[in-house]
Amino acid sequence: MLRLTRAGPLLPARVLSACAAVLLALMAGLSLARAADAPLEALEIATRKGVVVLEVEVARTEQQRETGLMYRKELPERQGMLFDFGKSEPVYMWMKNTYIPLDMLFVRADGTIARIEEMTTPFSTRTISSGEPVKVVVEIAGGAAKRLGIAPGDRLSTGLFSGK
Repeated sequence: MLRLTRAGPLLPARVLSACAAVLLALMAGLSLARAADAPLEALEIATRKGVVVLEVEVARTEQQRETGLMYRKELPERQGMLFDFGKSEPVYMWMKNTYIPLDMLFVRADGTIARIEEMTTPFSTRTISSGEPVKVVVEIAGGAAKRLGIAPGDRLSTGLFSGK
C-alpha cells in the first residue's frame, strides 16, 4: 500500500534567507554602480593654508540625500558627497549603513563652514546636528578635514551659494 506523507515547505527557511541576502547585496551593488557613474564636480575650499580642491558627487534629490554614501567601502581623501538642501535649515545626519568614518562639513548659505563633525562612527544611528541652519553638508573621508587643513570659517566656492 502506498503511504502518503505530508510534504515540508518547498524551500527551507535558510535557503529563503540566503536568497534574500543575495538579492539585497545585488541591489546595494547596483546602487553603488550607479553612484560610481555619477559625475564628479570640483569644489574649492579656501583654507588658512591655501585652496583645497575636492571632487564631489552632488546629492540634489531626496533619494540621493537619503542614500548618501551608504554601502561605500572606501572613499578617496579628496572625494566626497555634497548634499544640497536648496535652502538654509537645521539638518540632521546619521551613519546608518555607512561602512567608513566620515567628516561632515556643515556649510551656511554664504558658503562658510559652520562646524565639522570629525570621524563619525560607522553604522551609528545617532543623529548628528548641524547646530544651526545650513544649506549644504559635505561628507569626506574621516580625518581628511584635519589632514587637509579644513576648519570652521573656511569658505566653499561653488555656484550653490549666493553671489556665485
